[in-house]
Amino acid sequence: MKDSLFLKACRGEPTERPPIWLMRQAGRYLPEYRALREGLTMLQAVSTPDVAVEATLQPIRRYGFDAAILFSDLTVAFTPMGAPFEIKEGVGPVIFAPVRQESDLDRLHRFEPEEGLGSVMETIRTLKTQLEVPLIGFTGAPFTLASYLVEGGPSRDLRYTKAMMLGEPRAWNRLMGLLSDVVVDFLSAQLNAGADAVQIFDSWVGNLSPEAYRQHLLPHMKSIFDRLRPLGAPVIHFGTGNPLLLPVMREAGGDVVGVDFRVSLTTAAQMVPGVPLQGNLDPTTLFAGNEVIKREALRILQEGQSLPGHIFNLGHGILQHTPLEGVQTLVETVQTFKATTVVA
Repeated sequence: MKDSLFLKACRGEPTERPPIWLMRQAGRYLPEYRALREGLTMLQAVSTPDVAVEATLQPIRRYGFDAAILFSDLTVAFTPMGAPFEIKEGVGPVIFAPVRQESDLDRLHRFEPEEGLGSVMETIRTLKTQLEVPLIGFTGAPFTLASYLVEGGPSRDLRYTKAMMLGEPRAWNRLMGLLSDVVVDFLSAQLNAGADAVQIFDSWVGNLSPEAYRQHLLPHMKSIFDRLRPLGAPVIHFGTGNPLLLPVMREAGGDVVGVDFRVSLTTAAQMVPGVPLQGNLDPTTLFAGNEVIKREALRILQEGQSLPGHIFNLGHGILQHTPLEGVQTLVETVQTFKATTVVA
């Protein structure tokens, strides 16, 4: 696997073309996935190795992506760390007992991933016997995980999370420290089970300013990357919503920086020079027809040629009703790209 396009791009080595994989490539836009999930909750699906293996493999069989991403969820660590929850369709994670004050932290704890999330490790080990492309493991970043734990579910304004961050620094740092430990433990276990790379998703971090990130998150994020580095596998650092965060996120760490669709790769490369980038087609482009898909993909591919490494991806997860033909067009456009291709 070390000579795969994906891992070479993660290391900033030359590749004949950028590798492509898509966030949420195993998901509801695929009819075979919908059939697989019938009658199963999301948590049941990700906790059943046979189902999780099949869901991971489905997009590889259909499209031939250059990397597979483990079928799981950002939040699966909540229950074994003492925060039972469910994932409601159309809503997202819902925490049964939100963390609203420091005393609530007493019921949360670090755990051994092979015991608390053994099904995930079994899924990874099985996948490694079947995959011919690298496997990406993942989890949520501490801020995103904290936002669910504190708010009790998805929130647009994160009022309780920010109130704790700004007004209760001792409780906040205790929570961030615990979540950092959980993230390191879980990702380390995924790598030890066979994952070739991991990605840290910070889905809600765009709600913060660079100054707030630097003051309240940076030390904890640095700690995560510092502890993962000795394992020798690429770590992708991806956040959404505020491109101004890119420099401080790069300062936190990561071998690859994920770029969402709100900034061009060219601008992102100026903000975080010298690091491989992943991204960043707007997911809605896949609804706009084949010619638009080709045009926008070629634009991004051209921008990526000046980077030390480029992994083609969407600037966020693939959307539920994305046309299958659009995904096929995108994959073919990327996989047939040559450096001499000129954007019309």
